[in-house]
Amino acid sequence: MSGDAWLVVGLGNPGPGYTTHRHNVGNMVLDELASRLGVRFTAHKGQAVAASARLGAGGARVILAKPSVYMNVSGGPVAALRSFYDVEPQRIIVVHDELDIPFDSIRLKDGGGHGGNNGVRSIVASLGSPDFLRVRVGIGRPPGRQDPADYVLSSFTKAEREILPSVLSDAADAVEDIMLTGLQAAQQKHHAPRP
Repeated sequence: MSGDAWLVVGLGNPGPGYTTHRHNVGNMVLDELASRLGVRFTAHKGQAVAASARLGAGGARVILAKPSVYMNVSGGPVAALRSFYDVEPQRIIVVHDELDIPFDSIRLKDGGGHGGNNGVRSIVASLGSPDFLRVRVGIGRPPGRQDPADYVLSSFTKAEREILPSVLSDAADAVEDIMLTGLQAAQQKHHAPRP
């Protein structure tokens, strides 16, 4: 399987109390991908839930995974999954929320810093490399003087919830496009201004 598989990781926090929070948008995108691929998550020994599918008939193997730990310690489970499935860091896609990107926007990148996201920071430390792909789902900055830590652990507003399904769909499209056409083509498509 080495060389063929992709590992797609959605970041968030475990437990029903967190499912609607902005910080869990990575998990929400993974749920959308699992629905599209017709798979269900099951417990994996590496402190995660995972599902495996093929990207189209005869396509690459895709492992979808959501760490079952708090976001700031996501790195351990991701490193364990990487080792178990023998996936190179360049074939890992991490989907996470991003404060510095406006809500309803998605940005794709390869490597770089953690941008203050403690989940990404933990993954960089555990993999020993920042050289993995990221699908950054914009949640925007908190209004007024709200603490960013409180903001990411709050639910989307009613207006945002109306748009959220299309945001999750766009992010899932971006993940699929990276695997099918490569990062550069996916960036050109998803970074372009909307008509």
